[in-house]
Amino acid sequence: MKMLALWRKIWTTPVVTEPPARTHDDGQIEALARQVDERAQRLLGRSLHIREVDAGSCNGCELEIGALNNPYYDLERFGMHFVASPRHADCLLVTGPVTRNMADPLKRTYDATPDPKIVVAVGDCARDCGIFAGGYGVVGPVSAVVPVDVVVGGCPPPPSRILAGILAALEMRGHPQYIRSTDGSIT
Repeated sequence: MKMLALWRKIWTTPVVTEPPARTHDDGQIEALARQVDERAQRLLGRSLHIREVDAGSCNGCELEIGALNNPYYDLERFGMHFVASPRHADCLLVTGPVTRNMADPLKRTYDATPDPKIVVAVGDCARDCGIFAGGYGVVGPVSAVVPVDVVVGGCPPPPSRILAGILAALEMRGHPQYIRSTDGSIT
C-alpha cells in the first residue's frame, strides 16, 4: 500500500529544474585570461607557469584554484599551466594561513622558484589568517614568511578574482618602479 503511494507520488511529481545561475560573463573571463597570457609573454617571453602551495588552508581556496583548470575556465587554452615543481614556476599561488609545519617548506619553495617570480596570496586566511588567527599551530599570514605581490581576498575567492589577482601581480611586476614589499603593497 505504501509502495503504491510512493510510486504514485514519484510519477505525478513534475521534474523541477532551474537554469544555471550566470555569475560571470564568458567574454569577460576570456578577455581576462588573454590579458594574463599577453602580459606573461611580454614579461617572461613565454607562457605563465603556476605552482600552487597549500600552507595550511581548509581547502576551499584549492577548490576554486582547481576550477581554473575545469572546462569552463580552462586556463590551458590560454597557455597557463600548473606545474609540479617550483623550479619550473613563475607564479606561486599560496593559500591558507602558514602553519608551523609549512613555514619552512613555503620558504624553500619560494627560494627554489627562479626570478622573476610573483607571489599571489589567495583567500582571507592567506591575508590575515582568517578564522585561524591566534591558533597555536599558525605562524601567521603568507606575508610573514615570504614577500607577497598581490593578495586576493575572499573566503574563498572565485576563480575569476584569482585570475584578476594574477594579472595584477604581472602588471605590478612589469612596472619600472616596482619594489617588492613583505605586505603585498607596492612602493
